Amino acid sequence: MHQPANIEELQDIVRASERIRVCGAETKPALSNGATVSTAGMSGILEYEPTEYTFTALAGTPLSEIRDALAKNGQLFPFDPPFVEAGATLGGTTASGLSGPGRFRYGGIRDFILGVKMVTGEGRAVFGGGKVVKNAAGFDIPKLVTGSLGRLGVLVELTFKVFPMPETWTTIRADFSDVETGNAAMIRLAMAQEELQCLDLDPPGRVWLRIGGLSAAVSARTDRVRNILLQADSGVKIETLSGDDDAQVWSDAREFRWVPDNHQLVKVPIAPAQVVKAEKFLTEANFESVRRYSVGGNVLWLALPENAGENDLDLVCQTLARPALALTGKWSDPQRGPRQGPAFADRLLTVFDPDSRFNFAPTA
Repeated sequence: MHQPANIEELQDIVRASERIRVCGAETKPALSNGATVSTAGMSGILEYEPTEYTFTALAGTPLSEIRDALAKNGQLFPFDPPFVEAGATLGGTTASGLSGPGRFRYGGIRDFILGVKMVTGEGRAVFGGGKVVKNAAGFDIPKLVTGSLGRLGVLVELTFKVFPMPETWTTIRADFSDVETGNAAMIRLAMAQEELQCLDLDPPGRVWLRIGGLSAAVSARTDRVRNILLQADSGVKIETLSGDDDAQVWSDAREFRWVPDNHQLVKVPIAPAQVVKAEKFLTEANFESVRRYSVGGNVLWLALPENAGENDLDLVCQTLARPALALTGKWSDPQRGPRQGPAFADRLLTVFDPDSRFNFAPTA
């Protein structure tokens, strides 16, 4: 596998290759299977302006390095990226378009990317966006490459805006009797004006939520949230966690430590109104799976056993009328189910990759 140390080496590799598949730290093996180029050799924070709440780093930079630099200045990734402890890189996270539980409060990774430098299928260096928050001129390349799975080019350098870290956090665990009651409570909480940091459902009926902010205000907000939970079900069991216990809950969630061994992780975008239907189908299906509904019920993280095949996942997509993205395991194509905007995507490819160098199917 090629591992260029700079953009010039990368350009030479792209021009000399017929087919290219890019990876970072290979923390999402279903997406990096068959990779021919690694960006791990292009690593480091190039610029960080705490007073401007922006940073620029090379694509191969581990997220943990950036997280630690931000934390020293009381700042954080607002999109709460997953796989940080596993070694995920900035470029790989951007290309896969992944965000964690904190997306519920702040938004996803696409909302915070400001600028990008990349190499196209013709080996050209392309710049898009900028290094300031107010930048709306020209073709919005940063938004286009986020979640593109490396299909439009090889990311080299990225600029993001960041947020101040809350002064304190509190987590509430609420155990409801069934998925219907738990999901109804989650939807009710999502509509409440409490600005929750995170809101997840661990089926059948366990709701996890996180409150962050000024210490003086979090206590009162926690009481109001408890009242909402009791209004949803007076018999709900509620536990409040803080400090290390609070941090561990969300670290386990974004690192997917709840996924059993020998299971394949898949992301399925859904709607909160589909959660009960999805849970009923998955509970009755002939393959054993483990689930977590995140971001207020807008993301289904689905862990399928290794013996579950592509037909099983395709059936999930068909039943829910939703696409899926496999992150681990081996698949003929990690993108499953219906896809939106194929005509627009094809037009983009004629601009960024006219020779189809990045159209490299993973090996099964």
